[in-house]
Amino acid sequence: MAQELGVTLLISRGVRLLTASGDDLTASDDPTRKMMRQIAGAFAEYEKARLVSKLRHARDRLRETGVKVEGRKSHAEKRPEVVKEARRLRRAGFSYDKVAEMLAGKGHLNERGQRFNAKSVRAMMPKSERRARTPSVDIEPA
Repeated sequence: MAQELGVTLLISRGVRLLTASGDDLTASDDPTRKMMRQIAGAFAEYEKARLVSKLRHARDRLRETGVKVEGRKSHAEKRPEVVKEARRLRRAGFSYDKVAEMLAGKGHLNERGQRFNAKSVRAMMPKSERRARTPSVDIEPA
């Protein structure tokens, strides 16, 4: 078992392994002690597998209802009023940076209490409303 290999590796490197109660796990080749380590390891492995299975089934049940179960929450999920205001300002023709500045002026700050940056404001927009940046200087064709 993996825990036995770990104990053997520690012994070979001269490391003493002590339990919380002070018992030295590396001091003896006592078969009873070895058996108890293996039993404890088997129960830990079983408990982990049971927990992983239970959580996977819970996520699957939620996913079937259409609920987002993994990943970071979007701005729209966390603060829909900020996204609504950002979209309104963007439709009015303001740049992403200006929208961020105006949101900060209205008291809308990010999780760290700082002003949103232009990239965050762009991420608030649906992909259909994102426009590529247009150069501020006209470039003559070569």
